[in-house]
Order: sequence, then C-alpha cells, then structure tokens
Amino acid sequence: LMMGEDGLKMSKRKKNYRDPGYIFDQYGADAMRWFFFSGQTPWTSVRFEEHNIRDAQREFLVRLYNVFSFFNIYANIDGFEPSHEATQPRSHEGAGWRPVPERSELDRWIISELHRTTRFVRESLDRFENYPAAGRLNEFVDALSNWYVRRSRQRFWRGTQDQDKWDAYNTLHEVLVTLAKLTAPFTPFFAETMYQNLCPRDGETERRRDEDGGAPLSVHLCDYPGVDESLIDEELAQEMELVRQIVSLGRAARTSAKLKVRQPLALAEIILARQEHADWLQAHSDLIAEELNIKQVEFTTEADQYVTYQLKPDFKAIGPRFGKLAKQVAAAVSQVDAAQARRTLVDTGELTVEVDGQPTRLTEKEVHIRLEARSGWSAAQGRGGVVVVKTELTDELRDEGLCRELIHQVQDLRKKHALAYEARVTLYVQGSDKLHQVADGFAETIRTECLALRIERGAPPAGTETQTVKIAGEEATLAIVTA
Repeated sequence: LMMGEDGLKMSKRKKNYRDPGYIFDQYGADAMRWFFFSGQTPWTSVRFEEHNIRDAQREFLVRLYNVFSFFNIYANIDGFEPSHEATQPRSHEGAGWRPVPERSELDRWIISELHRTTRFVRESLDRFENYPAAGRLNEFVDALSNWYVRRSRQRFWRGTQDQDKWDAYNTLHEVLVTLAKLTAPFTPFFAETMYQNLCPRDGETERRRDEDGGAPLSVHLCDYPGVDESLIDEELAQEMELVRQIVSLGRAARTSAKLKVRQPLALAEIILARQEHADWLQAHSDLIAEELNIKQVEFTTEADQYVTYQLKPDFKAIGPRFGKLAKQVAAAVSQVDAAQARRTLVDTGELTVEVDGQPTRLTEKEVHIRLEARSGWSAAQGRGGVVVVKTELTDELRDEGLCRELIHQVQDLRKKHALAYEARVTLYVQGSDKLHQVADGFAETIRTECLALRIERGAPPAGTETQTVKIAGEEATLAIVTA
C-alpha cells in the first residue's frame, strides 16, 4: 500500500505527497519506477517520499550512468568498435575480440557475475518477484562500478592499445548491453538510451537493421537475456567475494583510525575465519595491498598479538530463552577465554558454557564478539575474518601521502576547468619547502597521474586562474595551463 509522506493514506485534500508530475520532471519516470520495484517488499506499506526516490535513483541509476559514461568517454578516445560475432577475425594482432575464457581473471569474474545475476533475475521474474530481482541488479551494478571498473581503470587509461585493453572494452561493452536488456522492464527509458548508444544504427539498415541478423531496432524488441552456464565460475565468485570482504574490512580499519585511503600504510595483517581460501588470497595479496594502499600484506592465524576480544551476551536473545537464568549465563560467558571462544564460534557456530553445573549451548546470535586493537594498530572484523593495519607513519609514508593529496587536488582542478580527459597540462605549484621537496621527489608519478608535461615551481603566467588549497594542513597555490 502506498502511503503519503506522513504515513497516512495519500490524500489530495491533505496534500501529503509530492505531485507525480513534479517527480517526473525532477528525477524522471525511471527513478519512480525503480523506487516502486526496489524500495520495499510488495506486502509492506511504503511512503511516497521524494528523498526515497532520490536515494534509489542515486544508488542505481546514477551509478549505472557513471559506468556507461566512463565506457563512452574512453571508447571514443580509443576508437573502440565492438565485434558482435565471436567468429569475427581480429582486426589486427593483439587488438580484437576473443572468447571470455581467454581473458583476464577480472574479466572472467564480471562475466560470471553477469550470468549469475541474469539467472537469478530470470528466476525471480518467472515467479513475479520483482523486489529480489531489483535487489540483485542493484548489487551487480555496485560490483561493476566499485570493483570491476575501478580495478580496470589503468587498463582503459594507458596509452598502448594492447589485447588486454581491448578485452576490457569488449567485456564492459558486453556487460552494459546485457544490463540494458535486463533492466528494460524496470527502467525502460534509460535502458533504451543505453541500448541505442551501445548498439548504434547502421546507416544502410536504419529502418530494419534486424533483417540480416543485426541488433534489433529497440531494446524492447530484444529477447530477454539468457544464461550461459559455461561462463559461470562459482569458485571464482566465492573467492572474489572474500577478497572484496577483506578489502572492505581493511578500509573500515583505516576509517576507525581516521586514516584516509590516500595515506599509504606499512603493513596489514589478515586473520582469516576459514583457511580453505588462504592460498588463493595470498596469491592476490598484491591486489589487496593496492586496494588498501598498503605496502605489505601478511597472513597469520594468531590474532592475539594484534587485538583483544570481549564477549557480550545478547540479553534480548538469551532473556526469552533462559528467563531467570539469563544473568547466570552472562556471568558464565564473562569467565570464558574470549580469543578461544571466538575461534570456537567461527569453527562451529556454537559456544558451550557451564550454568548450574549443566553444559549450555549458545549460538552466534546470542553472543557478541567485540574487537579492540592493541596500541599502534587498528582493526575490523567480519564474516571473512579480521584485518589489522599498522597505524604508525614514517617520514617516507607521510611524504607519499602528501604526494597523493597533491595529485587529488590537481585532478579536482582539472575537473573544475572541464579539461578533456586526454588533455596535457603544465602544472604550477607554490607552497612550502616540504611540498616542493615532495613534488620533486615524486615528479614522475605526478606527471603520469595528472597528465602533466612539466611541473614548475612558482607563479603561473599572468592571467592564469589559480586555486589555493589545503594539503595535509599546509596551504598551497596550484594552477594548470593546457599544453
């Protein structure tokens, strides 16, 4: 049941909801449709509130649009043209379409996730269950944006047009075309926009381009995507999900210590909840280190030297079950070795304590484990395990962090000037001796990241717009001049 903003029945007389025409003009019809599909389970009342529609739009449509825009920008720069037939020969050696199993692990993973998502969405829609289908699409777009595209940016950015770069283009193009078809019943207008851009009309067959086996004229004339089970790799999906969990925990540990991701750290220790994926994760330690901006990643089975644990019973859970004995259960839990109890809970899902001389089993939901890092470390825990990061900063780490902050400010300045993505510039830096020392020491990195041909100390030419910023607490004046 759709309710007004005040939680009461929608009423024209009370005007307790925004006019749909306003919503269409402000956010578009697709935003409202997506809110209806994804905002709430069908059997639950939902309030027709503008901020809910705006949030739904931002979490899905805006995120998907950003990926779509990213692809278009760099595909146009590199002149990428998709090959729609698997049998079509490569245009030249090292730069063409090739089958998914021959591509990189990251490409195989996102294609596998695409087909797992397609399978789930088809099954949900066959049962007329739009809410879980929309939720799964939302999860996939989040993974596409915040993992695949971010992890692949250097592949799109680099100047060489090698096979790996074309694999990235072909993979992202295939994913976006399939997403346009998957989302067509949910957000028909944006799906059509994506489709028309990704599958452009051929001038000779504009009226009937599907006559010769080409792409249909509209996404709404396409068959709904099917599932290719041969492209689904469940083991890879589980392992990549664990990597993403570990990275998320590492970021949480940094946040807890108020350390930005741009500030490099020396060491992260990972204590896995289960060891079966340890070898695979260790082989991907460089990936984890890069994502967390940490110099070294190590794995250990002993967390006690980095963290301490506290066990707290959940009285809301044990109260109804044990009644008057709840306090005795809590006292028994407080006497248990917390580190050993955590390992037991992770391994078995249960903890046994003695109450009135009788063994009593408690589940994970009845006992909370609180984590506290020892001095010099910050920690976070989750289903995948525990990640602790060393918070001590050396002068070298501080200098590199200052360099990354400078790069961040220059990138913001490029956006402010609306420079073309491939535009080369001369960078002018005015600041403290320390800032100039860092700019000189990391000159090559700054030139590469900011597309700067030169880095000059001092004021820019007369008439050039400058921007004064704070970098690690120090004031600096920056300017860029296009080459």
